[in-house]
Amino acid sequence: MAKTKVTKPKAAKSASKVLRSKSTSPKSKTAAGSTLSQTKAPKKVTSKKAASKASSVLRDKRTSPASKSAAGSALSQRQSSKSKRK
Repeated sequence: MAKTKVTKPKAAKSASKVLRSKSTSPKSKTAAGSTLSQTKAPKKVTSKKAASKASSVLRDKRTSPASKSAAGSALSQRQSSKSKRK
């Protein structure tokens, strides 16, 4: 089954805010970039590298809500390993 998820406007706004911030970590910016690149692209999926960074952003207690929103969106658009094996 094909992936049909795209980034919603609220998550895209958060990702844009993260990318414009000077104090945001590179991991947060990677996740935000992945999120924004999938705004109107249902066939794009988050890479393994970006998903790993997004996961660490979500686990970090010092991360801003905007960064967590972008990271969560990026992770939700990662193709699951179960569906890859079929």
